[in-house]
Amino acid sequence: QVQLVESGGGLVQPGGSLRLSCAASGFTFSSYYMGWVRQAPGKGPEWVSTISNVGRVTTYADSVKGRFTISRDNAKNTLYLQMNSLKPEDTALYYCARGHGSGDVRGQGTQVTVSS
Repeated sequence: QVQLVESGGGLVQPGGSLRLSCAASGFTFSSYYMGWVRQAPGKGPEWVSTISNVGRVTTYADSVKGRFTISRDNAKNTLYLQMNSLKPEDTALYYCARGHGSGDVRGQGTQVTVSS
């Protein structure tokens, strides 16, 4: 079955960095756009970034542009999100999503907490 498993979250100080990973299985990863979505406590889901199926096109929410970088390794069926210059407002549960926007399939999420 289709499965997306995120990892790499944690507690980091403001200004720090984290790299999230998403291992995909059960479908032809290289055929799909993939993305990241986050949800902060008490708020709705927020689209973060999307990457095209072969990685040539990337898009970002204005709130993360210039700080986050999405990438993928189709040989490893893995999606990444490099997050730099993290801010407290980046604190959220980060989900890997298949497809555009919020996607049609999401993983269980990995928690990112930015706090001093």
